[in-house]
Parts: sequence; structure tokens; C-alpha cells
Amino acid sequence: MRRQEKASYVCVECGYRTPKPLGRCPGCGAWGSFQEAALEPPRKEAPGRPAALLPLSQVDEREERRFSSGLAEVDRVLGGGFVPGEVVLLGGEPGVGKSTLLLEMARRMPERVYYLAGEESPAQIKLRARRLGVKDLLLLRETRLEPLLHLLEQKPPEALFVDSIQTIEAGGSPGSLVVVREATQAFVRFAKESGAAVVLVGHVTKEGVVAGPKSVEHAVDATLYLETAGVYRVLRSAKNRFGPVGELGVFRMEEEGLLEVKNPSEAFLLERPLGVPGSAIALALAGERALALEVQALAAKTPFPAPRRVVQGLEARRVDMVLAVLERRLGLPLASLDVYVNLAGGLKVLDPGLDLAVALAVYSAVVGKPLPQDLAAVGEVGLLGEVRSVVSLERRLREGERAGFSRFLHPGNTRSLKEAVERYLG
Repeated sequence: MRRQEKASYVCVECGYRTPKPLGRCPGCGAWGSFQEAALEPPRKEAPGRPAALLPLSQVDEREERRFSSGLAEVDRVLGGGFVPGEVVLLGGEPGVGKSTLLLEMARRMPERVYYLAGEESPAQIKLRARRLGVKDLLLLRETRLEPLLHLLEQKPPEALFVDSIQTIEAGGSPGSLVVVREATQAFVRFAKESGAAVVLVGHVTKEGVVAGPKSVEHAVDATLYLETAGVYRVLRSAKNRFGPVGELGVFRMEEEGLLEVKNPSEAFLLERPLGVPGSAIALALAGERALALEVQALAAKTPFPAPRRVVQGLEARRVDMVLAVLERRLGLPLASLDVYVNLAGGLKVLDPGLDLAVALAVYSAVVGKPLPQDLAAVGEVGLLGEVRSVVSLERRLREGERAGFSRFLHPGNTRSLKEAVERYLG
């Protein structure tokens, strides 16, 4: 007698298999992500026509026909605009301005844009659109996947905005892992077949990543996050098949909507205090954009047995390494001091070129001596106290000159951290 095949359970996020359901996936740590998948005996496929080969020379180079989103900052993050057939996943916290950003693009784009509103009523959208100056907009209220795809195939748009992917109904509960994955794959197929650019809005979890299965991020061409940075909104690319990763665009939320910030360096340095110890200007690189940003440091005597190290906007481990170099190579007494380091403006930049500015800011805060107001620094600090080279140095220096700085510390004129400190803080 043939033994009956046992059912297995598969994690819809990472594909981990187990013979029994688990509350938490050992592979990716997701909760409640297991679905039953019955084992089926292998079936013999009927012979069919062999797959056709496509020479690369016959492929239509559609990447050359990018079209603008209507916003220069969004085009920068995308790598030059939308590519026909591209699928973009836009994530962000509730209220950060994702829907406002979509309406701004729809208002400025000359292409035919469909706006699928799954979370708001037409009256609510019209109220916001009137405030933003949007006179006309093609709205879709259908959230059932099959009728929606039928409608889109009959008259495909050039761009489709889905707000949000968690509201699509595809045979199960909207927002569930399986439904979100199925809806995303359906929109990806539609985009590739029709050539329409599709933007999917996704909610984020408390960890700051897009909610739903990880397969959603793998299926799309680009993943963008809209984040809050002080009074500004920052659009950052976490994945981009057609452009740079880590690129950012800066906006300011005003009564009339999201306004582009043409000169982010000037905006983030607008409230910079002058002649105060613990302040240094860093020439950072975010994606392909060079920025002049202020690094602030504060040192205070600690009441605790172990001093605290608090870092905001920077990579904490790199800051710890710079503090160790200051203490070991330059003899700066930090063992009894709490040290706070902050990248002013609310941005988060993970760039080794910030090391030199961090070191100068901390040294300035400890000795109580300010750095020159027209000085900017860039360079990676090694464990031996040397100043190492960074990528795109010329671009950073040009941005520093454009921001109004006349003196620079960089790997081309400074060999060690000790030399930099003796020159301006000795």
C-alpha cells in the first residue's frame, strides 16, 4: 500500500520549509508567515514548442526613452526618470507625505496617469488635490485584482500609481502576506507587458522596512523610502536596477504641498551656529550627491561608571572607532566623558568620509576651542590615525566651494589626524 504523502508548510517570506507549522520562521524571523503546501508527485510535462532565443541586438533599448516624473528630485533618485515597464515600491511612515508626492507627480506629468485610491474616498482626494493645485486626475476605485487588471489591459496608462498595495483584494484578506505578494507579481507582469511605469505605495513596519513578504522587494525594480529629516522630507533609494543606490532627494513640506529643495547643503546649514566648539563641516556623499553637512559633538563628565556614547545620523561603530583613535593615538582623555555626536538636520548618512569631521568635532568639544568658520573636512580615519582617501573627492570639494567654504582638510593635503588637529586646534 502506498504511503500517503505528508503536507509541508512554507514561509511565504523566505521559502523556509518545515513539516509542521511554526509561529515564527527560523529563516527570516517573520511571525505567522507559514502556509500549507501539499506535496504533489512530479508530473510529466507534455512536450511543447521549444523556447525561442532572442539576440541581444534585437532587444528594444527602452531605457533610452525615460520620461520625467515632473519632479527633478524624484528623477535624481530614480536615476533620470521612469523607465517604461519599471515597477517602483514607495515606502514610508503614515503621514510622511507619500500620497502628496504621488499627486505632485501626477500634476506635473504630461503622460496619462491613473491613480488607484484604495485608502481614501474620491472626495478626500479631491480636497487634497485642490490644495495642491491638481485640476484633473483619472481616479480608479476598483481594488479587486481581476477586474482591475481587465480594466488596465483594455486601456493601459503610461503610469499607474497604486495607493496602497495593502488595499488590493486578491482572493484573501487585503494586506495579508499572500495577497500582497500575488498583487505585486500581477502588477509586475502588467508593467512588463504594457510598458507602463507602476508605483506601488507600501506601509512600513516599526523597524522601518516595507510591510509584507520580502519577495515584494525582490520583484520590483526600485525601492524608495520617504523619510522625515527635521522639517524636511528625504526620498532615498534602497534598491534601483536602473540607477544609483543610496541617492536622495530633499523636499520641504509646506501648506501647498511638497516643495523641492534645490540646494540641500544651504538648507541643512541654515541654522548652523558660528564660533562654537564641537561643530565641524563634513563634505559627505549620499549616492552620487555631495552635501556639506554639520557634525556636532558634545562631551560632558559622566556620573556613571561606564561613559555613554550616543550617536544620531551616523554609523555608531565608525564613531566608536574614531573615538578610540582619538584616545589612543592623540591622547585625548575620553574615559570619564559622555560623548554625544549628531549629524545636524535629521539626515542619516553612512559615509566613511565623515570620519575626519567627527574626529575634529569631538576634539573641539573636549578642548573647548572652535574650528574656523570657513573650514570643511573630508577623509576616512584609519586605526593608525592616518587620513585615507575617499571616493569622489573632487565632487565633494566642488560642493564645499559652492557652499562658501575656502579652507579644506582632505587626504590630498592632510596625511594624519594628528596633523589636522595641530593645524587648527593645537
